Amino acid sequence: MENLALCARPSTAFLFYAVWLLACTLSACAQETWESAMQAGHRAIQRGDYAEAERIYAAAVVKAEAFGRKDRRVAVTLSQLAQVYAAQGKYVEAEPVYLRALEIYQDVHGEEHPDVAATLNNLGVLHRMHGQYAQAEPLLERALTIKEKVLGRDHPDVALSLSNLARLHMAQGHYAQAEPLYQRALAIREKALGGDHPDVAKSLEDYAALLRKARREEEAVKLEERAAAIRSRQSRASVAKPLG
Repeated sequence: MENLALCARPSTAFLFYAVWLLACTLSACAQETWESAMQAGHRAIQRGDYAEAERIYAAAVVKAEAFGRKDRRVAVTLSQLAQVYAAQGKYVEAEPVYLRALEIYQDVHGEEHPDVAATLNNLGVLHRMHGQYAQAEPLLERALTIKEKVLGRDHPDVALSLSNLARLHMAQGHYAQAEPLYQRALAIREKALGGDHPDVAKSLEDYAALLRKARREEEAVKLEERAAAIRSRQSRASVAKPLG
């Protein structure tokens, strides 16, 4: 009987395997639950229901923390939540959420990574929208420096940072500082994306707005006409695109 009892007792290796299998199952379920929440939040944003998106992402942060409070998924979720706050004009609520996301990204990736740059950029834009220009500038400049180093000086994401920095200078009436930034952003987008890309049209429109502020109407009109032509071609291409 003693021998039978010993044979019936599960081995240590089997117990370790069972615990590992259970942990993997729970982890997979948590991943699925978190991903489902993120997808639901995205759908709410597409509907323009930011209050619902805020609720979903706040709950998704808790789900993400199940992977560990310093897990990258927590930062991803916090970034989405902060963007929803900002879209509703809740700048005070958005800032600490962005800051926590930034801290996690820096812990996970180090100081120089596209995720770090993107969060710095978003924080800078947030401060600009709140009229806090002095706080915005170093954040936007740091984001630009990281992107240039990590992605290369001619990457489209660099153009985005240039445009945001130019918009900051423009908001302060520093048109001479903003103009070369808009020019460089336009040149990068034309080279990287082609002359008919919507982002090129956006650069032309932003640059034209600056020229109008500087009372350079004729130059502004030419850029606006180029942008309008791109928008028109894009619209026609979209209508002509076959279904299915």
